[in-house]
Amino acid sequence: MTVSSINRRDFVKSSAVLGSTFILPHATVKGSQANSRITVGVIGLGGRGSLIAGFLKEHPGYEITAVADYFPEVSDDAGESLGVEPKRRYSGLLGYQRLIAGKVDAVFLETPPYAFPDHVEYAVQHGCHVYMAKPIACDAPDTLRVQANAEKAKVQGKVFLIDYQMRTDPVNIEIVKRIRKGQIGDFGLVHSIGFGNGFLDPPHEAGIASRLRNLAWVPDDALGGGNLVNYDIHAVDAGLWIADGRPTSAMGSSRMVVNNSNSDSHRVSSVTFQFENGVIMNHISEHFRNVNDGALDAYVYGTEGYAETKYWGKALLRSNLGSHTGEVENLYNNGILRNIDTFHKSIVEGDVSNPTVQSGVNSNLAAILARETAKQNGLMTMEQLIEENVALPVDYSGLVE
Repeated sequence: MTVSSINRRDFVKSSAVLGSTFILPHATVKGSQANSRITVGVIGLGGRGSLIAGFLKEHPGYEITAVADYFPEVSDDAGESLGVEPKRRYSGLLGYQRLIAGKVDAVFLETPPYAFPDHVEYAVQHGCHVYMAKPIACDAPDTLRVQANAEKAKVQGKVFLIDYQMRTDPVNIEIVKRIRKGQIGDFGLVHSIGFGNGFLDPPHEAGIASRLRNLAWVPDDALGGGNLVNYDIHAVDAGLWIADGRPTSAMGSSRMVVNNSNSDSHRVSSVTFQFENGVIMNHISEHFRNVNDGALDAYVYGTEGYAETKYWGKALLRSNLGSHTGEVENLYNNGILRNIDTFHKSIVEGDVSNPTVQSGVNSNLAAILARETAKQNGLMTMEQLIEENVALPVDYSGLVE
């Protein structure tokens, strides 16, 4: 699949087909030979986790020594294809603990995001490097919990990477670089778009196990963060990248629209963020199974020109002071590959600057702020979101440890 041809159905489909989590060996890699292989454990072997596991298997710098997934058949199938010995294939709610206790250098976390805070905390406690998907959590308190553990990892000399892709693309990077240099002049408006095609929304059964497959957890606010926090966050992150900061407040509205939804994530929303420097950013979102093409874009309008950053398609900058354009190529895969390389290089070189942590936390909090203010149909400040510290409880009853 190429990014130039991908649409939102393909994006969701490929996300469902790919996915996994990896964990690297417990020993410190810094100081080892440049060709040393980092042992990893993958936690979460759904669509994305399985895709990443496949990339890791082919990467000369990694060795997958353990896998974990809630469902034993998923863990066994992945372990078989990846060459992981049966005793290092873990399952159940606490399978991640057994994997980490088995000694790995790093973990790749690719489970539904409600589980990330516990997984991150346990991995950092046991001295692992951490590579994790976004969103990093489903609510504000868990987002701050991940941030606190990322800071602990840095103190320990461990690498911590949050896997966003748009900021790794060469065309998007060049456009943002030109914006920073003033090529579109002073800008005051950023506009981001998250159009998806809707995720599976099966009826609720006893316990949450039935929603832990095939991305059915995405539109559940407590399990996946909901449409805004899980899918649209790519575009929100790109908008914050351009605005170069974290919003101070947001106001918006959202609606479910459909009458037969089994999930609690609203299908349409419009949110306006404000930043300390006066920049305004508007985000719009829709998640219907209709014929609209998908979009994960961020636009910016300035006194001398405008620019468009993209997840797929043609990104561009047009200005009285010069122009730049280029195709964003296969970002879903290429962004992962670039991040996997960066993760390995950082571990080997002992680089714990961990630049994706703050931007990842900012985008997560901004997306949560958008979801909450839109559902309340009102105004909310970032300070209020953090001070209220409202958690989304998850019912673990019925799950096997």
